Amino acid sequence: QVQLGESGGGLVQAGDSLTLSCEASARTLIGYAMGWFRQPPGKEREFVAAIWYSGGGTRYAEFAEGRFTISRDTKKNTVYLQMNNLKPDDTAVYYCASGNIPGLTLRTDASDYLYWGQGTQVTVSS
Repeated sequence: QVQLGESGGGLVQAGDSLTLSCEASARTLIGYAMGWFRQPPGKEREFVAAIWYSGGGTRYAEFAEGRFTISRDTKKNTVYLQMNNLKPDDTAVYYCASGNIPGLTLRTDASDYLYWGQGTQVTVSS
């Protein structure tokens, strides 16, 4: 069982930066992938970024490459999403997710992640 709690969302202006945090509560996260997804208003949930909790390998959605950085602090059981140069299109509810995913490839499909946080709202004004 993994419990996840996001924080750090808010209202920012275009071009600003924001860092989201996801604190995980679990017996172990070894072998787990940690992901960030987002759901813009009126749209479906989409993949943002993922990281292997143990090894640190990462994967990003195309729109996130170069602007967003996912990282983790294993001592704090926390995963971060650093977002730079935010755009109004980044407005969404951002969710942290976790899954014990087999293999070596980080998955981008939400159905591969079993545990989810409650989400945190990010609003970017123009």
